[in-house]
Amino acid sequence: MLIKKIILSLIALLLFSSCSKDLEEFNKPAIYWYSKIIENVSNGNIDKADTYYSSLQSEHIGSILLPNATMILAISHMHYEEYLLSQHFLNEYDSRYASINEKEYVEYMKVKAKYMALPNPRRDQGLIAAAILEASKFKENYPNSIYFPIVDTILTRLFMAENALNESIASLYNRIDKPKASKYYRDLKPQPWIDWSKVNKANSPFYREMFEGDGTGSWYGFMLPDTRSVVSRNSMEQEQKLLNKNVGGSSNDSSGLYK
Repeated sequence: MLIKKIILSLIALLLFSSCSKDLEEFNKPAIYWYSKIIENVSNGNIDKADTYYSSLQSEHIGSILLPNATMILAISHMHYEEYLLSQHFLNEYDSRYASINEKEYVEYMKVKAKYMALPNPRRDQGLIAAAILEASKFKENYPNSIYFPIVDTILTRLFMAENALNESIASLYNRIDKPKASKYYRDLKPQPWIDWSKVNKANSPFYREMFEGDGTGSWYGFMLPDTRSVVSRNSMEQEQKLLNKNVGGSSNDSSGLYK
């Protein structure tokens, strides 16, 4: 019983000490928060650096150190592959601090962050569309940029990723017996300058391909019964025609089966 009380007392003391330490972390000069951000970024503790950034921003909204701190965190999050957080800080820098000369670089970094955030070519239709829009805007706004060739390559890869995703969707509709929807997605190739017959499918790592397949089917497909989709209008119409042919009745004879 005594040992239990000692352990509980130690835990309470540790909690109180940590809380007291956190309570002291306020009303500090801007250079204090900035140095803490640099220290934690250097140590790889990006989450803690974000916390100190919040303190710097809330206590010193007009500090000349804020622009540098914002860009440091944008680059740090990109380095640690936290691309969505990197986009957040890039947007913050772009809207509040970027000069005319800095806009080009910041916009390029935003394109890069969106592109790097894509997990694989057959996921996140919305993010692919957003990345294509961002890259297209950059090419339109900065035709003479030193980053233009890089963004152009990124945009081409994004078009191919979009096509791979559309092909996967078309294959899915084909498997559930929806030919019109399948044809619609297969016809979505608005870039005539790309020879799609020469574009190879992206290769997934073997451990992911085991579960995802190649986009045309699943590895466990052999275990599923070979039946038509019960939710497909096309299947219903085909079965109705078959029933009409077998019983020689009108189209209304078996309509009750599908109500």
